[in-house]
Amino acid sequence: MAKDGPNWEGLLKWSLAHSDGTGSNRNLSEEDRKWFMEAMQAQSVDVIKRMKEITLVMQTPEQVLEAQRVTPADIEDMLEELQEHVESIDMANDLHSIGGLVPLLGYLKNSHANIRAKAADVVTTIVQNNPRSQQLVMEANGLEPLLSNFTSDPDVTVRTKALGAISSLIRHNKLGITAFRLANGYAGLRDALGSESVRFQRKALNLIHYLLHENSSDCSVVSELGFPRMLLHLASSEDAEVREAALRGLLELARDKKGANDGGLGEEDEKLKQLLEERIKGISLMSSEDLEAAREERQLVDSLWNAHCNEPSSLREKGLLVLPGEDSLPPDVASKHFEPPLRAWAANQSTDGNSSTEKKQIPLLLGSGPPPEAANAQGTSSAEVNIDEQNSASR
Repeated sequence: MAKDGPNWEGLLKWSLAHSDGTGSNRNLSEEDRKWFMEAMQAQSVDVIKRMKEITLVMQTPEQVLEAQRVTPADIEDMLEELQEHVESIDMANDLHSIGGLVPLLGYLKNSHANIRAKAADVVTTIVQNNPRSQQLVMEANGLEPLLSNFTSDPDVTVRTKALGAISSLIRHNKLGITAFRLANGYAGLRDALGSESVRFQRKALNLIHYLLHENSSDCSVVSELGFPRMLLHLASSEDAEVREAALRGLLELARDKKGANDGGLGEEDEKLKQLLEERIKGISLMSSEDLEAAREERQLVDSLWNAHCNEPSSLREKGLLVLPGEDSLPPDVASKHFEPPLRAWAANQSTDGNSSTEKKQIPLLLGSGPPPEAANAQGTSSAEVNIDEQNSASR
């Protein structure tokens, strides 16, 4: 790749000089064609070749790299580049085929905290909404070093990054969730809730909510571990995201109790009611700007009050639940917290996910529409269906 970066200005001038947008196409001279091809090739990268080169570096012993004056910062930059390459699901799956997955997992045990953290970042990208790579990482025993870093690493950033990778690895992965439970993962989440790191707390709360939402039987487990008390404490946090995430966890426990399961809040019931009364009072005193920003919290407080007390909260009577100009409440205020982006679309297109070489379809296809007469025949209802499909595919 060119050292000074792409010569976009030169390419633009060349393009404008050869076409004004109105005339017919003209044949390029051999000299112009050669210049253009060389300019474009200079900006292209053979991704597989680069990933193989990175793999060779990851396979090289640390002492050899140090002898070659390769610094930890160099390794971090290399992992940053690798993360960009594996954003493609195909490239993520190919990393195992070229022998790069196992040495990447080995970096989770590196002596440098920044490298351990960055390696977890790359693993997160590889497995996110990617069942094939989730399986490959599980088979390579990748969950074990992630759990070790999550629960016992002295660096809180490493612990946070490891938790993020675990969350992506076990999401929509029944074997991963089972392994997480068996490894006493909930105890690690409890410790994370007691951390002074707000970011660590957020990630732990989001994973707790997901696990309880997917497996209501786990409510009894977290109740025995003392989660209700910790969630009640965090529901009064000064950080809005922590506060909302804690309310989501409490809502799952309250719904479980309402469903007559063995979990729920237990002896914390009265404290929950006091908390909700305090939150309703605090919301009532908010300015218009703060009320708008606290929309999800308002909905969560009302839903939690309804689940706990079997009646609507006073936020409805005060007109604070749905403000003027806001849409009606969605049926599930927490559904947007399940990481849906492009990877989720691609994962849903795969029926079995068994082949690591299977190419995924491109999510957005642009092309000419139907003939005018066909479009007219479809009428208004067809147009509405297309709009709905586009809205559901958007992030």
